[in-house]
Amino acid sequence: MEVVQMQRAWVEYTKSLFREFSYSFFGWMKGFLDAQFQQLQLLQDESNPDFVAEVVSLFFEDSERLLSDLTFALEQQSIDFKKVDAHVHQLKGSSSSIGAQRVKNDCIAFRSFCEEQNIEGCQRCLQQVKQDYCLVKSKLEALIRLEQQIVAAGGSIPVEELSF
Repeated sequence: MEVVQMQRAWVEYTKSLFREFSYSFFGWMKGFLDAQFQQLQLLQDESNPDFVAEVVSLFFEDSERLLSDLTFALEQQSIDFKKVDAHVHQLKGSSSSIGAQRVKNDCIAFRSFCEEQNIEGCQRCLQQVKQDYCLVKSKLEALIRLEQQIVAAGGSIPVEELSF
């Protein structure tokens, strides 16, 4: 595929991440990503061409650790809801910082169940967070692969062409 075609595909795929609707436990949700992700993209330039990939990679590492910690915490005989809430709060912050809108929104609901000490609600939220995290991870991995192909072919990432 020629660089210009890959760049067009990248623009269309990126736009789809902001406008794609799907149904979740919490109802219809728009977009996997929000404007914060655009801000990250604007920080990437020739001097730091892997900036977004590095930030996304750190998000993946952090999220997987937190999801593991949450799973463990909710499997305990006596659940420490303050600890669960602290993990969810960290995940919400991490998701928010890269613009993973769905995961962030899941965490907002999750925190309210922690406050109520609602075990069933927390378990449902954990499943929803895991599902939305897996979806956003898959989509971001595809976006990063496309970026790497564009750069390897001698092109640049056309961030200025994005408008929502």
